[in-house]
Amino acid sequence: MFLVDDLLVKPFLSLLDILHTMALDEMYDTDAIQDDIKENRLLYEIGERSEEEYQQRKQELETQLEIAQQIQEQMRGRMEVKQ
Repeated sequence: MFLVDDLLVKPFLSLLDILHTMALDEMYDTDAIQDDIKENRLLYEIGERSEEEYQQRKQELETQLEIAQQIQEQMRGRMEVKQ
């Protein structure tokens, strides 16, 4: 039974773990959120967004960035433990 686990189950679980990590990396991409923050500021500066829209979007993006950074930190800790 252990041979079956080693040959069939463990590679499958490793693949799922890799896919899960990749999905989290894409969902919580801090660089993309920082780009959105810059874009929001640029749209405000050229007059495409009102100050109210700018402030609201800025708050949303900063919250997303905070969450993404926390998730990234948790993922780094998890990766260190596995290796």
